[in-house]
Amino acid sequence: MKGTYMKWNQRSLKWLWWLVILGMLAAIPVAFERNETEQKTGRKVEFVFDYRNLLEISDLQTDPRKFVLEQLDEMKQHGIQSMAVYEATLNELKLSRRIELFTSHEASALTQTPISPNENFTYLLFAEKESEQQLQPMIQQAFAELNVKTRAWSYKNQPGMIIEMSMEDALLKTMDPDPITMQLLKEKGYTIVIRLSNRRAFDEARMDELLGRLQALGVKRMIIDGETVPGFVSDKDLHNLESMAELMKKHQIGLASTEALYQKTPPRGFNTISKKIDYNVVRLHPLTESDSQKLTENITPQELKGRIQDYADRFLLAVKDRNIRMIFLHAKAVKSTDKGKIVHPLDSIYLTLKGPDGVIPQIHKIGYQTGPATAFVPVHSGWQPVAKTLLSIGAIALIALTISYFVPELALAVFLLGLVGSAGMYVWNNSLFSQALALCAGTCAPTLAMMIAIRTARNKLNRKDGKRWLFAAILLLRTSLLSLIGALFIVGLLNQITYSLVLEQFRGVGILHAAPIALAVLYWLLFSDETAYRDKVRRIQGFLHANIRVLWVIVAVVVAAAGYYYISRTGNEGQASSFERYFRSFLENTLGVRPRTKEFLISHPLFLLGAYLCYKYRSALLLVLIGVIGQASVVDTFAHLHTPLVISSIRVVYGLAFGLLIGAVLIVLWEIIARSWQRWVPRLSE
Repeated sequence: MKGTYMKWNQRSLKWLWWLVILGMLAAIPVAFERNETEQKTGRKVEFVFDYRNLLEISDLQTDPRKFVLEQLDEMKQHGIQSMAVYEATLNELKLSRRIELFTSHEASALTQTPISPNENFTYLLFAEKESEQQLQPMIQQAFAELNVKTRAWSYKNQPGMIIEMSMEDALLKTMDPDPITMQLLKEKGYTIVIRLSNRRAFDEARMDELLGRLQALGVKRMIIDGETVPGFVSDKDLHNLESMAELMKKHQIGLASTEALYQKTPPRGFNTISKKIDYNVVRLHPLTESDSQKLTENITPQELKGRIQDYADRFLLAVKDRNIRMIFLHAKAVKSTDKGKIVHPLDSIYLTLKGPDGVIPQIHKIGYQTGPATAFVPVHSGWQPVAKTLLSIGAIALIALTISYFVPELALAVFLLGLVGSAGMYVWNNSLFSQALALCAGTCAPTLAMMIAIRTARNKLNRKDGKRWLFAAILLLRTSLLSLIGALFIVGLLNQITYSLVLEQFRGVGILHAAPIALAVLYWLLFSDETAYRDKVRRIQGFLHANIRVLWVIVAVVVAAAGYYYISRTGNEGQASSFERYFRSFLENTLGVRPRTKEFLISHPLFLLGAYLCYKYRSALLLVLIGVIGQASVVDTFAHLHTPLVISSIRVVYGLAFGLLIGAVLIVLWEIIARSWQRWVPRLSE
């Protein structure tokens, strides 16, 4: 029985490779359709300004209404096509100069009439007839829904009303968006992006009527204001959420999803409603109020120019590298004691958009248009389920092949058990199955590539034949191509619009970085030379019983610190120094797509140098081993599923090209130093 299994196990190694190749071939058309989705749909970028912020800035000007109208014209000229309008509050209506508000004490002083000491109401006066006609019914309805009484009031023939609620409380209540503001913005040629909250009790008929009016005004996109989407009750009670989704589809209104870096968790119910509206969602990148305040600080003109350029580069990178289609601009006026006046960042924001190196001309150059953002329309043929089945089988085969380099006898057993286990996981949780298989394949591909590279480089020791330059370059390219097998499996298995929109995230980036390094080191220490298992056990015992020296401790601490820094830099949360940010910006602006530093500047050149030296030095394998960092990074580049495939591909090609060049420089320097050493050291000894 054992002999039969070992015979079939040996034969299976060949067929496992063919299954991996079949999976790769299945991934190519899937990747092509994803590229079609990214390149041919959703190519418009929308610049949206927060209208409430504009009102807040105008409140500090001598003529607020004139300031608003002037800035609306300025924004239009500088490429801002849309305005984000919130649900109205009494405070916002006051900022718009449509109403004036008074507490009971202030109304008593104003009218010179006594008011009951037990009264704490809100007194309101309309600024003009239009405000009274359009806003009074809206305000009465909003407070009637809260069971708050309202009644008429006037002062010197100026109409108003009394709201039987304290001003502090009344200012927090929301109502329908200001119709006068929305009509003004439409007349100015702006697209309105609505911000709706879940602060009012959900009423399907009222919401239907509101969305109908918004549709008539040309509203196509909604930003959620708050921590829950309109209609959300709980994760189990989805009735109102389903009604809200149907109304959004009826009135053709989609959603905007704020980038996770600025909103750690999406509003509750967001993913559910996104699915129900067929993922009519675009990604949003904000310029926050705190960001805008940096443009008002007391700095030199040159420093201000640098910050403006930084924001322009940031917006461009968001559009190009992360499929962002909406830039949401906030601004805040501040009191500058250094300048002795109120300052605002609007002029600097305009330069960010359409200055000498503004973002709008740059995005036009790379093929994007400005206008109302449209969602991706996924290209998804009917054969993709068949392709993903082949991808799944190929991924399991890749895992089995990787394990075979450690324990050859387990290849067939791992493959068969993997098929059975994967079938069960697919039935239990399809999304988890795809992510787990993609993570394992993405980990195994660079590990397998490095194990083959280590074995190949080890076999070159003390050989005189062959061109070392050519061998090193071919080995790096071959190893990178083998690593890219993992990228193909990740792209193929996780080809869902939810990943592009980051409504669902590919977890395990840290594992994808660390596991190939750990496995490659383990292989180098114990499995790279063909020794019996008994000898491997003895080697492990030797490690465990070895006397620990101070130097080893120091080396271990340094390696651990480097490893911690490396892992901390992975993903979107990693922090970079100011010099590194400058260097990144330089590469981005010069090349258009920035290659990864750890690839072209560290791992690829050292891999190349190690492969070149492995003919003479056994320890050169350590340099080859460092190359696993770059191989893991190559796969991780494609694990950023919100980045267009074209950008990821260019990034990898640049990394290899510059890595080869820098590696060649290292080889030349090595040869110069080595030959100089051989020539001059003997003479100095004499």
